[in-house]
Amino acid sequence: MASAPNPSLPLFYKDLVPLNKEQHQNFRVRPAETIPFLAKEHAVPLTVDEFTLAARFLPIVFSSGEESVPLALMGLNEGVNTLVDADGKPRRDEGYLPGYIRRYPWMLARLDPSREELSLCFDPTVPNIGEFEDGDKLIHDDGAPTVVTQEVLKYCEEFEQAARRTAQFMADLKELDLLMEGELSLQLPNVEQPYVYRGFQMVNEEKLRELRGDQLRKINQNGMLPLIYAHLFSLQVMREIFNRQQEYGLGPDISQLQPA
Repeated sequence: MASAPNPSLPLFYKDLVPLNKEQHQNFRVRPAETIPFLAKEHAVPLTVDEFTLAARFLPIVFSSGEESVPLALMGLNEGVNTLVDADGKPRRDEGYLPGYIRRYPWMLARLDPSREELSLCFDPTVPNIGEFEDGDKLIHDDGAPTVVTQEVLKYCEEFEQAARRTAQFMADLKELDLLMEGELSLQLPNVEQPYVYRGFQMVNEEKLRELRGDQLRKINQNGMLPLIYAHLFSLQVMREIFNRQQEYGLGPDISQLQPA
């Protein structure tokens, strides 16, 4: 149900090139009215900075495996997305769009492994960045970044900082041994057999209640506790996502379940 992104290239990215004045002096960016790259994705990485906002609209779980990461679920089944339709057009106005999606096609990347410096890069395969007559310029004639590029860079820097805080949060969860394999049973009206989802991790509430006083004080003081509860509260949204899948004709075939 929820697996970590492919490590070869980040999720969504087909290629990655650094933005530079030699190659991209005349490049412009156009507004993207649709996000078709999202249509077949049911989960994206989420930073801890987003937990409180995202929890109202999307279930927050953790990927399976040792190198677990927080994920926002946009669908409960592989290839199912309740945020956008097959063409990438948003299905509704309200809700929350995770920062990982808003960052694409940009990201900061280390071009030289021997240096700590990160460079602003983008996926050149996207249709809204290129040598167009219209759109916002990315680089001034004198080679300086435009306001648009500066804003993109600022957002990517903030995302990287949030990613580091997320990595620390996950390390602390692992140290406290609070994650367990998750399971969600959805009991449907007039159906005897519940629909069960597995393949993700979640916080073990029993272990959370059994934490020693010093451990509980630590996660309260460092801000972990509200994040944990945001995750746990967000699991209630799974039923809403399930219902939306059924509404859009994307859910599992519940007719195969035994009637009550």
